[in-house]
Amino acid sequence: MLLAITAVILGFVLLIWGADRFVHGAAGIAATLGVSPIIIGLTIVGFGTSAPEMLISGFAAWQGNPGLAIGNAIGSNITNIALVIGATALVSPLAVQSQTLRREFPLLVAVQVGVLVFLLNGTLTRLDSFILLAALAVFMGWTVYVAHKARRNDPLRVEMEHELVPTMRLGTAVLWFLVGLGILLFSSRILVWGAVTIAKAFGISDLIIGLTIIAIGTSLPELASSIVSARRGEADLAIGNIIGSNIFNVLGVLPIAGVIHPILLPSEVLTRDYPIMLALTLAFVLMGVGLRGGRGRITRLEGAILLACFVGYEVLIYLSL
Repeated sequence: MLLAITAVILGFVLLIWGADRFVHGAAGIAATLGVSPIIIGLTIVGFGTSAPEMLISGFAAWQGNPGLAIGNAIGSNITNIALVIGATALVSPLAVQSQTLRREFPLLVAVQVGVLVFLLNGTLTRLDSFILLAALAVFMGWTVYVAHKARRNDPLRVEMEHELVPTMRLGTAVLWFLVGLGILLFSSRILVWGAVTIAKAFGISDLIIGLTIIAIGTSLPELASSIVSARRGEADLAIGNIIGSNIFNVLGVLPIAGVIHPILLPSEVLTRDYPIMLALTLAFVLMGVGLRGGRGRITRLEGAILLACFVGYEVLIYLSL
């Protein structure tokens, strides 16, 4: 048991560090090759921040633990909104000014409702998974198009250009990319092993471990980066990271597991977890676009409400054990 706990802790530490190096290297390669910062931010960084969830999902499905993969994807989305956005808004209210983000808010809802249609029969087949991965490719293409058309003074574009300045040579960027990828693969493997071992020892389902420990752990980088961005006055960047991550989670993390191993969904996913994720997403979107059609602003009070929802959800999970 001690070895499994150590594997989980070490796995999280390496996972966070490896993801940072992976994104740093990938962004450096793209910047060196002349890709614009906003496209790097909306595609490469968005993909990179979801890479830990994707790898954990893949390893979990490969080992015959699909519940861990499902819990990881849905739990990460719940944690991103209720904990990350809630805590960030509590530290510094988040004003949404970017027109690019205002276009992505409805898309976030549409994607999650669309994925629900595939899950209503209680299974996620390989065909379903390939369709969702194709939808992810379409989303990436649409994101590049929107980013290319964004006005030069769009706040999200300005913030990304400020953050994603090329600072390394191509060789260094490639090295960090490969190092980060290697660390991600290793840390995901030991983290899944440790989590499954702990779940079996305590008689807890893989789904619960994925919804709680794994989801919270893989969302810690988003929590740290969102708070830092908000304190710098880069609220659009903080919110954009969460929107991108949540779309990647349902269009990338879930189907990766389904491609490796068709998934029979636990009943509570459709009766408890997915509806809660959708409700939080709708609340997030309403706050972000403005309840009365004005400029969206997530206040400290709304942040506190989201945090209370997160605590309530964790209590609900505990009571269901």
